[in-house]
Amino acid sequence: MTGWLLAGSALAQVPEAVTNLWQFHIPGNFDSEASPALAPDGTVYLGTFQGWLFAFTPDGKLKWKFKAGRQINSSPAVGADGTVYFGSRDWNFYAVTARGKLKWKFPTGAWVDSSPAIATDGTLYFGSWDKNFYALNSDGSLRWKFPTGALIVASPAIGADGTIYFGSHDKNFYALTPGGKIKWKFATGQEIEASPALGADGTVYFASTDGNFYALDRNGTERWRQHTGGFTASSPALDADGNLYFSAGKNHISLNRDGKIRWQRQIEVMTDTSPAVAANGEVYYSLPWLRISGYRTDGQYLWEHNICNNLTSSPNIGTNGVLYACGGFQFFALQLATNSAPPAKSSWPLWRANPQHTGRVQK
Repeated sequence: MTGWLLAGSALAQVPEAVTNLWQFHIPGNFDSEASPALAPDGTVYLGTFQGWLFAFTPDGKLKWKFKAGRQINSSPAVGADGTVYFGSRDWNFYAVTARGKLKWKFPTGAWVDSSPAIATDGTLYFGSWDKNFYALNSDGSLRWKFPTGALIVASPAIGADGTIYFGSHDKNFYALTPGGKIKWKFATGQEIEASPALGADGTVYFASTDGNFYALDRNGTERWRQHTGGFTASSPALDADGNLYFSAGKNHISLNRDGKIRWQRQIEVMTDTSPAVAANGEVYYSLPWLRISGYRTDGQYLWEHNICNNLTSSPNIGTNGVLYACGGFQFFALQLATNSAPPAKSSWPLWRANPQHTGRVQK
């Protein structure tokens, strides 16, 4: 593919920065807001508003599809044995084998939009609109549940010591032990929809819809807050130096680990998607109805790939550097023309921490 660059008074033909390797049209023109998950063998999983979980080969061929009872707004997570876990608005949480067969399902009392986190022992953690936070054993049996004061749409994060962190619409941010006991909670000014990210030193980062971005230490003490002034449901990503990247209101923002603004870029529309940081020193953002964009981690704008569909899912990066994102009813696999790279070697380089979406801090 080629594009055009204005050079003096003439148009010079230049290579495109990104190639569209393949795309898949979601049947029925139903959107997907779920971020795709990648298995170690390269299989790509995506849930849709029509209730389908799709599995694709790395070259974009449909391997199989599985139908839940209603919409899937939860991004799937892939376990160590290849099992795919996700929630649905049919009030159930699902486990599906790598061949697309139902392994088990667990009923909750309302929608499950929260994406699951998977502990090293296979325990599954997620929230529900029924106000409860759940822990399930890998066989689908209930381990425990923890009640909050309002619905839970945010997805959890698991620390190196097994602590589980998540936010609720009751305006509180929680830390629970692996046994389901509360360690502490931290009050914010409004509902929490953004999922947390964890630093290599154990710092917990998250945003609230009160317009603040928070950093707490592992015992729940506030280290700092940065007032973004905009609605924030974007989960942060971290580079290898611990710098943070997220979106708030109509801005892409980068903070250093001390909470100081490194750079800020105004964008045309609000977004709640989360960026992905690659090992090549680039960070990728998706923007609804417009494009996916690449920046240097120092804020220099590098390239854009116009899609003009409802890009409401957070991008994922494969170990081969391929970018995956869903734009409305089109699912894309994109390859950089040069300098492709896997996720950055950081504690939390992208949405749900790694391409498998385990929601577990990276070492």
